[in-house]
Amino acid sequence: MLDALVHLDQTLTLAINGSHSLWLDGFALAVTATITWMPAALVLFYAIIRHGEMKEILLTLLAIGLCILLADQIASGIFKPLVARPRPTQDALLMLRVDVVGNYRGGAFGFFSSHAANTFAVATFVGLLIRHRLLSLVMTIWALLNCWSRIYLGVHYLGDVVVGICCGLLVGWLVYQGFCRFIPRPERPVGIGAVLQTHSGYALKDVMRLNITLVILFIYCTFKGLLYAA
Repeated sequence: MLDALVHLDQTLTLAINGSHSLWLDGFALAVTATITWMPAALVLFYAIIRHGEMKEILLTLLAIGLCILLADQIASGIFKPLVARPRPTQDALLMLRVDVVGNYRGGAFGFFSSHAANTFAVATFVGLLIRHRLLSLVMTIWALLNCWSRIYLGVHYLGDVVVGICCGLLVGWLVYQGFCRFIPRPERPVGIGAVLQTHSGYALKDVMRLNITLVILFIYCTFKGLLYAA
């Protein structure tokens, strides 16, 4: 049974990994780079500091940092050395069949994906925190793109990413539950101000800035892909 699952994981990974498109190669490299998404992090930081008192601001930033720390350490500090499953690009039985982009091979072990865990932990926490449907959708697309890029580049199996997503969802939810013990969630805004705020009281204009920034960065990744193919 386990051998069948491993074989299926390898087959699906190879189906997603790589292509004959230089544009997709460049797009995936841009998506997977942490620095690409720093402008969105700054806009999120701006939205947080404009909302609530200093205690809530500090605890919110601490919670987001905790999401990243927990997800990353569970993946990279515990599971990767414990399971010691080679990445597709490092697996002697598979590496010759993997399409490597820009000689990017990642570290030795890949189970499970810290990229998937980190992005979904942050997306889950921020979605629960701000409670705006469009933002939750855009951040989910952001997290899924990061997951896809890891398989496309051959540095993770599909199974690595699926487990990483589950870990990220759980970490984001648990951190949010802990956050709510210190900062009770406000009631849904009512009256004239309600149309200018999310359900948790964040200014809609700040949320839209974050949505627009993420969309612009999606376009930037597309442009980077075009430059890579040129």
